[in-house]
Amino acid sequence: MTPTPPPLPSGARVYPRRSHEIDFRIHGDDMQFIEVDLDPGETVIAEAGSMMFMSDGIRMETVFGDPSQPQQDFFGKLLSAGKRVLTGESLFMTTFTAGGPRRETIAFAAPYPGKIVEFDLRELGGELLCQKDSFLCAAKGVTIGIAFTKRFGAGLFGGEGFILQRLAGDGLAFMNAGGMVLRRTLAPGERLRVDTGCIVGFQPSVDYDIQFVGGFKNTLFGGEGLFFATLRGPGDIWLQSLPFSRLAGRIARAVLFRKEEGSVLGGLGNLFDGRE
Repeated sequence: MTPTPPPLPSGARVYPRRSHEIDFRIHGDDMQFIEVDLDPGETVIAEAGSMMFMSDGIRMETVFGDPSQPQQDFFGKLLSAGKRVLTGESLFMTTFTAGGPRRETIAFAAPYPGKIVEFDLRELGGELLCQKDSFLCAAKGVTIGIAFTKRFGAGLFGGEGFILQRLAGDGLAFMNAGGMVLRRTLAPGERLRVDTGCIVGFQPSVDYDIQFVGGFKNTLFGGEGLFFATLRGPGDIWLQSLPFSRLAGRIARAVLFRKEEGSVLGGLGNLFDGRE
């Protein structure tokens, strides 16, 4: 069920969201999917190819450009789609709307083992920077754009290139993260060194840069790459324990060397048991 938000300070005023308000449930542990309930007329936007199932009253539409800005002209749509291509995403996004008189349900599945992370952009100040291939779905009204890193070194060696994904608005958004997820709040001036692939997202108030590992042996034999990402507070950050690039690298090496579990001979043993 949707988590209950923390109580607001005394005297605080609550303004209605501009984004559509959706209810959701996240199922599973390591191979998660999210189930979203839509009231009549409500819409959720998603990355192409992420839909798992949907009830009969859901109306699906493929959109060129930004679904949160339906009045865009052609050149505006072309610019929005071009920005998505720069972040490695598809030119198109898909919207799913409850088109009938009753509540409808749709589900989206994560593309690799890990966690689906909820972000309430209203509680986070209306903006979040994240790795460019992690977006799964969001309430209509959330804008998915791009953000350029401020420093040349961070863009060149940060593992994400010059471009990060920017989510803006006041609605709910959901991201993919590999392995387990850690949310940590950095105090003003507090700095954390992180493997560049382990960053899921961070608030714009967090300063992002790259630091050389240093040391001859560390560089050649440390196995951690040449650079760390440095994150300096204040602000919240989200880290993942198993970046997809690391998982893919392990799988590629296993396929290349045909490692056999429990066999000292490995692939050579297959020559003697008739499997090669």
